[in-house]
Amino acid sequence: MRTSTADAADSTPPYMRIAGEIQDRITSGELRAGDRVPSARQITKEWGVAIATATKVLAALRQEGVVRAVPGVGTVVDTPQAGPARENSTGTELSEALVVHTGMAIADAEGMTALSMRRVAAELGVPTMSLYRHVGSKDRLVLLMADEAFGEAEFPDPPPAGWRERLEVLARLQWAMYHRHPWVVTALWLNDPEPAPKLLAHTEWAVHAFDDLGLDPDAVLYAHVSLYSYVRGIAVNLELEARRADTPVEPWDVREREYERLLASGHFPTLESLNERNDFQFDINKLFDFGLHRLLDGFAAFVVPRD
Repeated sequence: MRTSTADAADSTPPYMRIAGEIQDRITSGELRAGDRVPSARQITKEWGVAIATATKVLAALRQEGVVRAVPGVGTVVDTPQAGPARENSTGTELSEALVVHTGMAIADAEGMTALSMRRVAAELGVPTMSLYRHVGSKDRLVLLMADEAFGEAEFPDPPPAGWRERLEVLARLQWAMYHRHPWVVTALWLNDPEPAPKLLAHTEWAVHAFDDLGLDPDAVLYAHVSLYSYVRGIAVNLELEARRADTPVEPWDVREREYERLLASGHFPTLESLNERNDFQFDINKLFDFGLHRLLDGFAAFVVPRD
């Protein structure tokens, strides 16, 4: 379950970190409107970076509208900052939590394709670079968002007595979370887990339940990942539905005629027979329930009686 391989400080691109430090000088009043900011050559000396990185620093500051190039003078502060960089346009203190919840609101409403550091900054009314001091990078922002989404789960206390009941509670909590936040399915990878404490609470709940089955450690972890993957796999359909909500789709009555034509071709006799004998109405929640119970049935087959 992976989004980034570095912590917040290490994952910030060097040019963004330096640009943020220069912007801090502007915000604090050390550099005022019209003052020259460090040149690319000065940046290479002061921060020990390559000239290409220094050039990106100045480009980022210009893109944010913080500085402008003046022929014959150099790069100067464009306009004075209205207030501390740690505050947004409403005066609310900028924090990791505020950035994360703003990112979640964007992803909930418009999907992950709409999420960017620039978009979050625009929503908060702050310079884009100010976000990097709180969340480090977009990858880390996405990890924090996903962890926060998993953290919404309220586990029953005390937990149900049986392993099967505990696992069903876990699966349904995650299923409800994906309904609220479909984008989470795209935020985490299985093969390279990240240290996300709220997500680890789900893992702890699962492995504690599986441990009651008397499985060996490898089997416990594979069983946990299988359950997590099942819920996430069905939830992919929620994300796809959310993604295509604004996309024109051919009416079902048009598509149904083509479907019936294919079945009548004689190439799919079993499907044709099923279709004639049953008026199937797809329900994704029924699909989730059906598969969950069959998966738990399968786990029950591995139960090792305890002495």
